Amino acid sequence: MPELPEVEALRDFLTAHAVGRRVERALPVAISVLKTYDPPLDALAGRTVTAVGRYGKFLDLDADGLHLVVHLARAGWLRWYDTLPAAPPRPGRGPLALRVALSGGAGFDLTEAGTRKGLAAHLVHDPALVPGVARLGPDPLGDDFGRDRLAALLSGERRQIKGALRDQSLIAGIGNAYSDEILHVARMSPFKPVGQLTDEEVTTLYEAVRTTLADAVERSRGLAAGSLKAEKKSGMRVHGRTGEPCPVCGDVVREVSFADSSLQYCATCQTGGKILADRRTSKFLK
Repeated sequence: MPELPEVEALRDFLTAHAVGRRVERALPVAISVLKTYDPPLDALAGRTVTAVGRYGKFLDLDADGLHLVVHLARAGWLRWYDTLPAAPPRPGRGPLALRVALSGGAGFDLTEAGTRKGLAAHLVHDPALVPGVARLGPDPLGDDFGRDRLAALLSGERRQIKGALRDQSLIAGIGNAYSDEILHVARMSPFKPVGQLTDEEVTTLYEAVRTTLADAVERSRGLAAGSLKAEKKSGMRVHGRTGEPCPVCGDVVREVSFADSSLQYCATCQTGGKILADRRTSKFLK
């Protein structure tokens, strides 16, 4: 799933390549992708892209005050073309969900792999009208996101830290992958209850959030849209690296699986050597 660093990199890319271009047409290919009907999608035609924004994991294409707000969901992506294919897109079972044609022959496709379709596009006059945007917590890379802000957000939380970091209404933009990375940097168990964090651990967690996300954004800066997925994977320390050596201590990276996702961690770095039993078994160690 594209998370804050990848969506921020897409924002940078579109700012450089799409801003100043006129929208020639916007064509929904998958019926499920468009979540709004007023204004209609063809209202984009003739407008100029004036800015590109980001809200958590949402990408916002501003065309003269009309906003195409996109959430790429689990398996969505943006494919840029300096020259769009000449053949019109054909509805079907393929990955193509929506095409936006821009002046000069350029444009982009929104695509989504797999059978579970979650990619969503909203055309609105104000991004705050998108329910997912309206409920977002603060941006962890924002100037107003300090250590005390994080402490206040975590105050009273009864969840485990992994779940809290992934809650978009608490903190915007962190998903499964970067929560694994943040907790590895902070040397914390993903199952540690938030209520047991000391003041020192809150400071450590805050620094891990900021540095992990900022480093990922910096690694992605200037890359073409098509290269961002590979960069994300290559930059991971533990996420998606089950069975490989931890880059810090050399212990094997382990996994805990859930119904529709998994997490990765290093027992030596994060749990004092305790191995968290896979949740596919009857119980697990905290």
